[in-house]
Amino acid sequence: FDTLQTKELSEFEPLDFLRDRHVRFFQRTLQVLPERYASLETTRLTIIFFALSGLDVLDALDVIDRNTMIEWIYSLQVLPTDDQSNISRCGFRGSSHIGIPYSTKGPGVLHPYDSGHVAMTYTGLCSLLILGDNLSRVNKQACLAGLRALQLEDGSFYAVPEGSENDIRFIYCAASICYMLDDWSGMDIQKAIEYIRGSLSYDNGFGQGAGRESHGGWTYCAIASLCLMGRLEEALSRRELDRIRRWCIMRQQSGFHGRPNKPVDTCYSFWVGATLELLDVFQYTNFDKNRSFILSTQDRLVGGFAKWPDSHPDPLHAYLGLCGLSLIGEPSLRKVHPALNITQRAFQHLQQLQQAWKDSTAQYSTHTHIIFVSLPS
Repeated sequence: FDTLQTKELSEFEPLDFLRDRHVRFFQRTLQVLPERYASLETTRLTIIFFALSGLDVLDALDVIDRNTMIEWIYSLQVLPTDDQSNISRCGFRGSSHIGIPYSTKGPGVLHPYDSGHVAMTYTGLCSLLILGDNLSRVNKQACLAGLRALQLEDGSFYAVPEGSENDIRFIYCAASICYMLDDWSGMDIQKAIEYIRGSLSYDNGFGQGAGRESHGGWTYCAIASLCLMGRLEEALSRRELDRIRRWCIMRQQSGFHGRPNKPVDTCYSFWVGATLELLDVFQYTNFDKNRSFILSTQDRLVGGFAKWPDSHPDPLHAYLGLCGLSLIGEPSLRKVHPALNITQRAFQHLQQLQQAWKDSTAQYSTHTHIIFVSLPS
């Protein structure tokens, strides 16, 4: 009985948030990783994104050399060759693993296995925004051409031109890229919406595709994509939205799980939490239980968060655990934009850039009009 009582009391003990350890965890992630991460080399840019955005959420970007990081990210941009023959393969690659020479400008290098990857393009653009870059060296037209080439007839997207899994995750990446570049010519929105609608399951969550099991991660991708497109209430009826809200709220036990009868997992505090935030019902969840679970997965020695208590921390769960805490208003953390999965600070920087692009286009149009008007007849 005493042991049980101690356990019950410990569940209600206030847990400290170890900010400085998390800062050091993400600093190490940017420098060196354990051998077990070697298989993730092809997606290094995504791991870098977790670390950079994690430091941004912690308001600790001053610990890194921004310019060096910006140059490295631009070196991963797959640029068009002089003859534009690889235009449908452009975007950002995940790392330098195939040995393309380091370059941040000039025409691209034609390589049979080189191409952008839709998730790396998303995390690459996010990382540049986080670092305060103005995206002036992003070849927008090439990125959008590469994106168009990845969309299938059913509305979903491949990750790479050679073919891969195609599902709702990559629709989310594509929607985020179009949103950030402020140009929706990179995708057929209507086809993507039809694929998303077809992925809505009988139990009111979303699967990876039609007929697949509902899942917290795919549900986030569906709802966030529709929000970025500005088509949430057009694509889904009020009744459907209410049922999706209920399905998501039912995912909370202490923290959140991704599917019924599965254990709670740190990352779903963001995936499901952000979905509920986008659906305007996150306030009806239990913040205290959610916080206690996330902090129970905190590594008190090396920092970071793990999937479960007493497990090894990793960059993905460390970052999404932080985002989960940010959503519930943890003091000292920057607010996260729930649809783009970057901080509100980085999102405001994007808005300023987009306004500058609009002003520049308007100025150019006016200037061109004046030239035409002043030409002699």
